[in-house]
Amino acid sequence: MSALGMHLGRDRSSVEETLGHIVHARVVERIWELDHTVWKPEPGEIGNRLGWLRIPEVMQGRIMGLSDFAGEVRAAGYTHALLLGMGGSSLAADVLRRTFGTAQGFLDLSVLDSTDPAVVSDYAERLDPATTLFIVSTKSGTTAETLSFFKYFFTRQAHALGHEKTGEHFIAITDPGTSLEAMAADLSFREVFSGEPAIGGRYSALSVFGLVPAALVGMDTAAMVRHSLSMAISCRVSGEGQIRRNPGAQLGAALGTLARKGKDKLTFLLSPQIESFGDWVEQLIAESTGKGGKGILPVVGEAPGDVSMYGHDRVFVSMALQGDTTHDAALARLKDAGHPVIRITLDDLPDLGAQFFLWEFATCVAGHVLNINPFDQPDVESAKVHSRKAMDEFRRQGRLPRQEPVLSEQGISVFGDTKAQTLHDALTGFLSGALAGSYVALQAFVKPDSWSDEALGRLRLMIGRRYGLATTVGYGPRFLHSTGQLHKGDAGNGLFLQITCDDREDLAIPDEAGSDVSSMSFGVLKQAQAQGDRDALLAAGRHILRLHISNRDLASAFGMLAQALA
Repeated sequence: MSALGMHLGRDRSSVEETLGHIVHARVVERIWELDHTVWKPEPGEIGNRLGWLRIPEVMQGRIMGLSDFAGEVRAAGYTHALLLGMGGSSLAADVLRRTFGTAQGFLDLSVLDSTDPAVVSDYAERLDPATTLFIVSTKSGTTAETLSFFKYFFTRQAHALGHEKTGEHFIAITDPGTSLEAMAADLSFREVFSGEPAIGGRYSALSVFGLVPAALVGMDTAAMVRHSLSMAISCRVSGEGQIRRNPGAQLGAALGTLARKGKDKLTFLLSPQIESFGDWVEQLIAESTGKGGKGILPVVGEAPGDVSMYGHDRVFVSMALQGDTTHDAALARLKDAGHPVIRITLDDLPDLGAQFFLWEFATCVAGHVLNINPFDQPDVESAKVHSRKAMDEFRRQGRLPRQEPVLSEQGISVFGDTKAQTLHDALTGFLSGALAGSYVALQAFVKPDSWSDEALGRLRLMIGRRYGLATTVGYGPRFLHSTGQLHKGDAGNGLFLQITCDDREDLAIPDEAGSDVSSMSFGVLKQAQAQGDRDALLAAGRHILRLHISNRDLASAFGMLAQALA
C-alpha cells in the first residue's frame, strides 16, 4: 500500500500538537461514527454527506454487475463512449481513462466537460453515432452544462439513427429520484446507475460515477476497490501511540496546520503516469476548504522552478510511483531550503484507489483543523445566479449584457479597474498589486487543447518567475466546478486573469432532447458563464482583469500577452 513520509522541519512540532488534539478529541472515531459535530454544531450538509466512508465496501458488491454491463455493451457493438459531465461527476473518470488507457476490445472513453462549441463539434464529427455510447453523468440531474450536452447529442443521434433507437445509446449515472432518472425512463435509456445520495460529487470517485466508466474501458475495478478498502481500514486507526499509523489523519493534520500558519499553497509534483490525478485532487481540496475566509490552494501542473521563486506560503507534495525519480532532485532542493515536503509513494497504478480515499479522509481532517464544513459549497451558486441573469437578458434582448473595454490593442481588449494606456501597463500594473500570500489564477474561456495548455503554461511560468507567486490555470466553465468555490470563499488573495475569445463557430443547444427548436447556443452559454463568474468575483471583492481576444488567431494573441508580460 502507499507509503507516506513528511519532512516538515520547524513545523513538525505544530503538526504533532494537532495530532495530539485529534487523539484527545476522538476526531477519527467520531468521523467513522458519522458525527457532524467534528465540523459544525448543526448537521446541515454534513450528516447526509458521509456515505463515501463506506463506499469501498458497498462497491465490492457491485463490481460484478458493472463488469457484466461492460460485456453487454461490447457485445452490442459499441466501441466508443463519451461521458457528458462536469466536476465531480466527470473528473475521476477522466483521471482513470488517462491513467489506465483502454484495454483491448473495450470502449475508448472520452470526457466532454467544456461548453466551447469547437470542442463539442470535434466530438460530434469524430464519433460514429452507431457505435458510441453516451454517459450522462450528474448527481443532481440538473447540471446545466451536462443537460446541454445531452440535449445536443440526443438530438443528433435521433437524426442519424431515428428516435426509436436513440435511447439505447444512452445511459445515466445519477442519484435516485432526480429529474434525469425520470427523463431516462421516458426516453428508454439503456441503463440508469443510481449513485449514493449520501455522497457529494467531489467525494464520489469510488462510487458508480468513477467505476462505471472504469469498467467500460476494461480497468481492473476490483483491484482498485481492494486498494481503497485497505486505505479505509488504515484511516480507522486512532488512539495515543497509534495515530501515526493513520495516513489520513497525519496528512490532514499537516495540511490544516500548515494552512493555519499561512502555508496554504499546496503544490503537487506527480509522476508523469499519474499526472492527471492532480485535476481530481484540485477540485476536492479547493471546493472543500475554500470558504469562510479560509482555504488551501491546490497548485497542479506548475512546472518546477528554481527554489528562489517560491515564497514561504508553499507546501510541496510528491506523488510518485515506486521507482520513479523524476522529481527527486527538485524535492531535495526544496527540503534543503526549508519548505515542507510531503512524499507519497504508490506501489502501482491500481493504488490510485487508495489515493482517492486517502485524500478524501485527509481533506475532512483538514476541515476539522480549519473549523470549516468540507462538504458544502456556499459560494458556487453566486456565479450560477449571475450567469442566469446574463442568459435571461440574452433571451429578452437577443444579446448578452454589454461591457465597455478600458483599452484595446491589436485585437485584445482589456476590461477592469485600470487606467493603463497599454496592454503591458495593464498587465504589469495588475500583477504588481499582489501582496504576500497572493496567487494568480488564469481563467481561460478558450478551447482546451494541447496548444492552449502549452501557451497558458508559458504565461504562468513567466508570472511565477517574475512575481514569485503561485499560479493556477483553469479552463472555463470546468474550473467553476472545481476551484470556483475557493476563488470566492477564501481570504481574497487571488488575482484573476480571465481570458475570453470570439468563437469561430457555434452550435445550437436544443430546448428539448430530440427537438430542433433552440433559444441558446454553446457559445452564448460559455460567454454568459464567463460574465457570471466575473460578476460573482467582483461582488465578492476580488481583483479581476478580463482580456478578450477578437478577430485574430489565438497563437498570435497569446504571443502578444507573453510579450506584454516580458
